[in-house]
Amino acid sequence: MPDFPIIDAHVHLYDPSAVAYPWMAGVPVLNAPHLPDHFEDSLDGVEVEAVVFVEVDAGPGAHMDEARFISDLRQNTALVRGMVASMPLEEGPDAVAADLAAWAATPGARGVRRLIQKHADEPGWSLREPFVEAVRALAAHDLSFDLCLFHPQMKDAITLVRACPDVRFVLDHIGKPGIRDGLIDPWRDDTAALAREPNVWCKISGVVTEADHDAWTIDEVAPCIAHAISCFGYGRAMFGGDWPVSKLATTYRGWVDVVDGVVAGASAEERERLYRGTAREFYRLDDD
Repeated sequence: MPDFPIIDAHVHLYDPSAVAYPWMAGVPVLNAPHLPDHFEDSLDGVEVEAVVFVEVDAGPGAHMDEARFISDLRQNTALVRGMVASMPLEEGPDAVAADLAAWAATPGARGVRRLIQKHADEPGWSLREPFVEAVRALAAHDLSFDLCLFHPQMKDAITLVRACPDVRFVLDHIGKPGIRDGLIDPWRDDTAALAREPNVWCKISGVVTEADHDAWTIDEVAPCIAHAISCFGYGRAMFGGDWPVSKLATTYRGWVDVVDGVVAGASAEERERLYRGTAREFYRLDDD
């Protein structure tokens, strides 16, 4: 376990009674308030200095309700340092211009995410012109974009990144390799190709939830984590807990222990980058 406070680059905080999350109806373990006190109660000795909130897929039209909720929450806790909101970018840049401007002016606002993984059965969805143009518009606001997708969508992600060279991207959950089904290729080559794009970073997060939640093994997940870090390097890799979604497969400390085992041979400087420095730099956490 790290012997210094970490910065978690990927945490979900929410209250279903305040903002609607229809998808949670089928996931009882998640369909309850998960707020800073609950997060801190889950840490089991892991010292977390700060987190980056990442949107939780609120119901249609509720993205700004969620943005206001987390902004208000941030004002009452030192835990939340940066925030990533959802925006309906598929509607095009003009449709989201006002919301993007309002979000960018919010203290702590650092990025945007739109779940590409929800369109896994629509090849090319993230390459449609309105979406690409809206993603390009993030650069003017100094907002990054979180790529959350399934491994078959990686090639589209590479094309999207190349079409938006002025936008900083971060790959969530190492691109969700198909560990459960033994589908590691072509994820490995696609990850290496994406890492060659200089405007892309990677979150070492969520990997165990891509394996069998009840029967995953270190031997399954460790090579994927090691490959992602090898591709991006410690300078562009950052730790993410993916709490509370991670509860489906492990505990918070359990996930930290998995990552710690993979990077056991890293230098002190490399570990500091992974667990603190990259997230602080990418999300500009010292700016306000």
